[in-house]
Amino acid sequence: MAKLPLGTQRGGDRTIAVLDIGTSKVAALIARIGSDGMPQVIGTGQKPCAGLKRGLVTSFEKTEAAIRGAMDQAERAANVQVEFVHASISAGGLQSNVATTEIDIAGASITPADMDTLRIAGREAIRPGNRTVVHAQPALYALDGQAGVESPIGFHADRLGMDIHVVTADTPPLRNLDRAIKNAHLGLRSLVASPLAASLSTLEQEERDLGVALIEIGAGVTTVAVHKFGMLVGVATIPMGANDITADIASTFATRLADAERLKALEGAAIATSKDNSEIIELPPISEEGMSEPVRVPRAQIIAVIRQRLDMIFTGVEEQLAGLGFTGPRARQVVLTGGGAELRAIAEYAQGLLGRNVRVGRPHGLAGLPPAQSGPAFATLAGLVLFAAAEEPDIWHNPPSQRAGPERTGMRAALERLRKSF
Repeated sequence: MAKLPLGTQRGGDRTIAVLDIGTSKVAALIARIGSDGMPQVIGTGQKPCAGLKRGLVTSFEKTEAAIRGAMDQAERAANVQVEFVHASISAGGLQSNVATTEIDIAGASITPADMDTLRIAGREAIRPGNRTVVHAQPALYALDGQAGVESPIGFHADRLGMDIHVVTADTPPLRNLDRAIKNAHLGLRSLVASPLAASLSTLEQEERDLGVALIEIGAGVTTVAVHKFGMLVGVATIPMGANDITADIASTFATRLADAERLKALEGAAIATSKDNSEIIELPPISEEGMSEPVRVPRAQIIAVIRQRLDMIFTGVEEQLAGLGFTGPRARQVVLTGGGAELRAIAEYAQGLLGRNVRVGRPHGLAGLPPAQSGPAFATLAGLVLFAAAEEPDIWHNPPSQRAGPERTGMRAALERLRKSF
């Protein structure tokens, strides 16, 4: 197997490896970025994961095994060996806010040095407290209070301002995830907030500009990400997900979790039809002892159990949307993604409950993505590649003052960035 570290150039190409470490599965993807900037998928892998709960690492051994297995599959398919990865994070109570900073230009033409000064000032404006900064990305620039400038260099102004989108998380979950990746003998290039990654692969630019909320229904956690004016402005999490629906079915009908998961996928829905009242579904018993008979219930009864949990999840979604200020005439568009968005009729259900336009978001922007990884459950995985390929500036982890020296990469640099955030 050829040894090709992450980011190695081959004929002008870059190679990127990513890991989506979730409650139910670990998915790996390796992509090559050509001269046209389009990521080409060259290897994927996936393994079940029993080492996390609600996105939090609960077993290093099980998480490490899933990471190793998924990445090994991707490496074999791509015929490369990965050293560094970009990984997703959905746990740790993700929160976000917009920090603002401004510097005096005194009417001069704005130079790259002024931009560096602005970003240094922006870093000083960030106050994470006892939390860790996951992202601190420049979003909107303003000249003399007028926002909306994409690239201020060359413009004249008295004052140059900048809005910075800051995502933070509790520190221990990040440390534990870093350790799990390290145990699998992989270097951590960066941690990426799951809702940020998923938004890159599912949202259209016009949706971001007008206002949109991305609801990612994962196995253990549901995340809410609000976009306005072309940027991510708010993130919140709800400690419930698709696994709770599975557990409700298993508990209600005394069947195994594996059978309940299969039932949810094949027979489940968010909205019942008249036909569902007459069609009888057989559920295997949880135990073979005592010659237990299979439970037979109308499909509508299974859907009623699913609806009860969906009502709880989307009640939480409504509360978070209100708390993030997603109200008014420009708060009409919602996109559902994550494994839970694969449930039949969930967009129609959410549209009726939320009173907004709702669609299911599937990943795009990558060439060669296999059909098995083309559904909403893999939106974060695809978005991780797009995030890494874009090389967006981060003024917290890569401030301008550090660019003059040699670039530090790999696990040592990742850990150093985390330590600086503690």
